[in-house]
Amino acid sequence: MRNMKGKWIFIAPVAILGILLFMTIGGWAVELLWNWLLPPLFGWRQITFWQALGLLALCRILFGGFGRGGGYSGVRRRTADRIADRVADRMTERWAGMTSDERERFRQRVRERFGFDPSASESKGH
Repeated sequence: MRNMKGKWIFIAPVAILGILLFMTIGGWAVELLWNWLLPPLFGWRQITFWQALGLLALCRILFGGFGRGGGYSGVRRRTADRIADRVADRMTERWAGMTSDERERFRQRVRERFGFDPSASESKGH
């Protein structure tokens, strides 16, 4: 028991120092990238180190980054993968069952729906 307590006395300060170092480097990187890219590209204001650190924390909360799996637990990731596989399989089956005319109509509808069809944008008065 005594040996374990001695390890924690050494590990805890090193862990805290590592966290502080990671936060400092991360905040500095976000500040540097923001101030380098966004003001010239979009005219946004520059930010301070503390605002960058806040953005880093906000992204961690919203997107669950910095950890394994990008915020998805193992079960959630496997479930998402299974759903994606089922959707892909179903689309492959439907595509294989289409005639060439049906495929062309499908492509045309996708182009119109997502604005890739020049004739659709011309007909809207653009």
